[in-house]
Amino acid sequence: MRSISRAVLRPYVCPSCRHFGAGRRRFSSKLASPELYDVVCVGGGPAGLGLLAALRANSVTSKLKVALVETQDLRKAQSWNLEPTQFSNRVSSLTPSSVSFLRSIGAYNHLDVTRVQDYHDMQVWDGQTGSRISFDWSMETSPFEDMRTVATMTENANLVRALLRRITESGDENLTLFSNSTVASINNGSDLQPEGPDLSAWPVLSVKPTDPASTTPPKQIAARLLVGADGINSPVRSFADIPTHGWDYGRHGIVATLALDNPATPPFPASMRTAYQRFLPALGGPIALLPLPNNHATLVWSTTPEHAAYLKSLPTKSFLAMVNAAFRLDMTDLTYMMGMDTPSTTTPSDSSHEDELTWRIKHTPIPAHIPPPALAVQEGTVASFPLRFRHAAQYITPRVALVGDAAHVIHPLAGQGLNLGLADVACLARTIQYAVSHGMDVGDLLSLERYSSERYLPNAKIGGACDLLHKMYTVPGSGPVAWARSLGLETIQRLPFVKGFLMKNAEGY
Repeated sequence: MRSISRAVLRPYVCPSCRHFGAGRRRFSSKLASPELYDVVCVGGGPAGLGLLAALRANSVTSKLKVALVETQDLRKAQSWNLEPTQFSNRVSSLTPSSVSFLRSIGAYNHLDVTRVQDYHDMQVWDGQTGSRISFDWSMETSPFEDMRTVATMTENANLVRALLRRITESGDENLTLFSNSTVASINNGSDLQPEGPDLSAWPVLSVKPTDPASTTPPKQIAARLLVGADGINSPVRSFADIPTHGWDYGRHGIVATLALDNPATPPFPASMRTAYQRFLPALGGPIALLPLPNNHATLVWSTTPEHAAYLKSLPTKSFLAMVNAAFRLDMTDLTYMMGMDTPSTTTPSDSSHEDELTWRIKHTPIPAHIPPPALAVQEGTVASFPLRFRHAAQYITPRVALVGDAAHVIHPLAGQGLNLGLADVACLARTIQYAVSHGMDVGDLLSLERYSSERYLPNAKIGGACDLLHKMYTVPGSGPVAWARSLGLETIQRLPFVKGFLMKNAEGY
């Protein structure tokens, strides 16, 4: 068992406040006695809020004194609202197991279901070779049960609002939300006044308002268990001295909210309950269109930084033409259109890309499994973000646990990032429940081992699988890699038992 050491519990100092660490080494002033908490979670995204909601939902852990520290304004997040025809571009695909977890903690009932879209069909194909595979969950449903879904699309803001409402509905006095607050430093308790409790092994956080003009002094809080749900650049992970391995993909993900043509128009399905993904090796990655309510969809297009910058620079009509081309044209035509001169944004009527697409479609055989045409882009939703792979060397150290992006970041092509984070949270909540019910210290390494042993390998497997798929489907041309991936898709398509196994795993069970 790894022993507690000052190396492990060394203070974290954020890069923008390095003078704090230098000052601390120079002066030996003692910290004031902090307020004590059983669990302190840093990060108020779906993972952090999901953990608090899970702890409150269970009778064994509902009386624990817990706190959450979040830099954003949680009051705004709780009152978030958009028009029914407007959708955020930060959208996630929840597997049935994630939905089941959210129901079990009472959070799903707080979701605005009018902004949620189930889908039961997936169409995936290789833009280079034309080989494809389809997953239809409706075929897996018996006449005596409701139609099964592969996933449920919801905006992250909708989920965060639901979790906040679930957490705050009871007015729990043992729950503290530090909104608009940042962690100025994390130290170990050896710097506390000697007359205070022995907290030498406890993380002690200095929490201050994010507003630089605020005169409120930093608040000291000590955590029996400190949970890092604070993202890829996790201060909690840095404090715990946990290294990560991984790499940048050299790809950016383009996202946007699109309005689609009426899917009832033949040959499209009667309802937009299908997800589409086409791999575009020549352009650096896949493009996916995932359904939202009211004939809307969210776009996720993985491509090179150069192509991403080009797409974001296009006027609306040209951007839509490129999206529609990406699902319809062959690689040669699509590569040509990606190299066309960028129309001037001062001449929005320019339709060079649109005209080019119209002409080329006349000479291109169009398969039946393509999505409805995108007709409009919601203003302000076109954005991009870098794609990375990261995995922490471990998820736990004494009195510290990592969940979500603080522990692992994977390629989004399988849409599993948030689901892995929620699975982490569900497991950690069960681990804490077991420790409390058996009289164990929730921050002890022996208690946390249950969480680490259950989650590390599954996360590594899924992250590795997504990484392998990315590498396979970014190799252009017609060489052995292209042949192998084409054969793989066609083989799976022809073997129902293999396809059923993949569908079962995609559901998250």
